[in-house]
Amino acid sequence: MELSPFPSSTSYFTRNTNLHDPNNINQSQFTSTRRRREISPISIPRVNVKSPSSRSSVICLSTATTTTTKIDEFELESKKHDLLRAIQDTQRGLITNPNQRSSIEEALVCVEGYDAGTEIDLKKLDGTWRLQYTSASDVVVLFESAQRFPFLQVGQIFQKFECRNQTDGGVVRNVVQWSIPSLLEEQEGATLLVSANFSVVSKRNIYLEFEEISVQNIKISEELQAWIAPAVLPRSYLSLQILQFLQTFKAAVPVSSPGRYVFWRSAGGLYYLSYLDNNMLLGRAVGGGGVFVFTKAQPFLL
Repeated sequence: MELSPFPSSTSYFTRNTNLHDPNNINQSQFTSTRRRREISPISIPRVNVKSPSSRSSVICLSTATTTTTKIDEFELESKKHDLLRAIQDTQRGLITNPNQRSSIEEALVCVEGYDAGTEIDLKKLDGTWRLQYTSASDVVVLFESAQRFPFLQVGQIFQKFECRNQTDGGVVRNVVQWSIPSLLEEQEGATLLVSANFSVVSKRNIYLEFEEISVQNIKISEELQAWIAPAVLPRSYLSLQILQFLQTFKAAVPVSSPGRYVFWRSAGGLYYLSYLDNNMLLGRAVGGGGVFVFTKAQPFLL
């Protein structure tokens, strides 16, 4: 049997006669329409999505700001380190040459530039600060005296500010620890205290009004204690009274005019705080009274 490549006209016509029937055409159209509806894609509402460019630009700006801040903080700490390195061999200002003073001044100006124009933060200022360097003649003379006279020792020097809950001033105490070898304990045998009230007169300036100078916290040496009350003998009432008197001794002298005594002997007691953060304080006595470099110290009671 030979197979024709085309279907027979009769079978083809028979299978497709329904194409000429109007009823069948309507049914076919209905079926076709229903099928198209069934398979037509679901209509999805159009949502406007904002371009990510605005968000990415904000993120980039925030990242750039954070990076810049970190760089500034790193640079600042580097400048502070340079300043401390410049003053480390000066014995707090006792031994300097012209080149050292020039380098120190340059390092000071670099650090001061990071805090220029901002107001004094009394909360940060509050606390105890240790002197690391000064060019003030009325402080350097203490170091020179200790070097010239072997019976005098000058220990640590501090500034103690009390102004945490204040808005326009407070109290500052300049603390000098000193000693007389063989009579008092080494370095901390006694404390010279210069007390002053201060008021904020501008963004960076404070005005000092000195109140009194006192000597206190006498700590006599073991040699002197042994001489007053020998350990091999019973201590008498008199010797015990002498020891108690020396240990609790305090002498105070009022200050009648500002700038009369040690520290900031400048016109009117005006002091410029050129830099302040959580661990460093820089100051300049107005009127050519010298510069001061302090670092934050542990608090102590007076």
